[in-house]
Amino acid sequence: MLFRKKGKLKKEYDERLIHLMQQTREEWQQQKSLSDLSFEKSPQMIAEEKMAEARYFYLFKEARHRKIVIK
Repeated sequence: MLFRKKGKLKKEYDERLIHLMQQTREEWQQQKSLSDLSFEKSPQMIAEEKMAEARYFYLFKEARHRKIVIK
C-alpha cells in the first residue's frame, strides 16, 4: 500500500514539474521575443531574460535528475 501511494505522489509531482517547465519555457520565450524586438535592451530586460532562462534550465536539470520523460 505504501508503494502505491509513493508511486502516485511521484507521478503527481512529476506532472506538476512538467507543467511548471512548460509554463517557464513559455515565459522565457516571451522574454526572449520581447528582447529581440526592442531596439535598446535595458539592463533590467536582459536580467529578466537571463533569470527566465536560468529557471527553465534548473527545472530541466531537475526533471533529468528525476528521470522524467518529457513528451
